[in-house]
Amino acid sequence: MQKKLDALWQMDEYRAMPFPNGFRGLDVEGQDMVLLDADTAGYASRVLNGPLPEPSLGGLIRLVEVFGKVLPAINDEYASKYYTRARDVAALAAEIEAVRGE
Repeated sequence: MQKKLDALWQMDEYRAMPFPNGFRGLDVEGQDMVLLDADTAGYASRVLNGPLPEPSLGGLIRLVEVFGKVLPAINDEYASKYYTRARDVAALAAEIEAVRGE
């Protein structure tokens, strides 16, 4: 478990990357891209600080599903890289929470 938490900590460093140009206020597949980024950061932080309450786990799982719809619709190379990293962070956070729940 600690290795996964360490990996999440390191992966969350994507936040140091500049936010993609043109994506502030942009909706992709009905998803506000700033909120998607903020939700990812919030869930990652909460997972790093301890287990999520049950309702939040459902939100994290839905967040990972949203990336599945949004990523194929992004045509900008940098933004695709940025949001792929964000998706990877959300997916690892969900994986950590699943292990905690066992």
